[in-house]
Amino acid sequence: MAQEYPLPRFHFQVDWGGAKISFTEVTGLVMEREKIDYRHSDSKDFHKITMPGLPKNNNLTMKRGKFEGDFDYNTWFEDVGNDRVNGRRDVVIRLLNEKHTPVAAWSATRCFPVKVTAPDLKSDANEIAVESIEVAHEGLKLMKV
Repeated sequence: MAQEYPLPRFHFQVDWGGAKISFTEVTGLVMEREKIDYRHSDSKDFHKITMPGLPKNNNLTMKRGKFEGDFDYNTWFEDVGNDRVNGRRDVVIRLLNEKHTPVAAWSATRCFPVKVTAPDLKSDANEIAVESIEVAHEGLKLMKV
């Protein structure tokens, strides 16, 4: 039976190197490919042809509330700087339905952090302190679940 409505985007889960972590936002789930323009010198057509090129990997950004004593972002950031090979992790983002069952999943391979952003601080704000991490990866794939 086909669904009547599209899935909401607010119910998702992130598997971060084996641990499931709650995030408020994940952005950068973009699959993109570069194009190659080509024309040889004696072509009868006076235009270029276009061919698919290499995949282009955009960074993922994940945001979450800051908790007391939680320094996972910074620890991972420092670990990668000290050991560029073993500090990488695979990250899987799953979109869940109302029964908490995955209906789509994106897998980013060999991720490493490139930017950690501390929460913005404001003395008259009435909001949650949110930190973010931006990770580079070597490929994003939509997995069938």
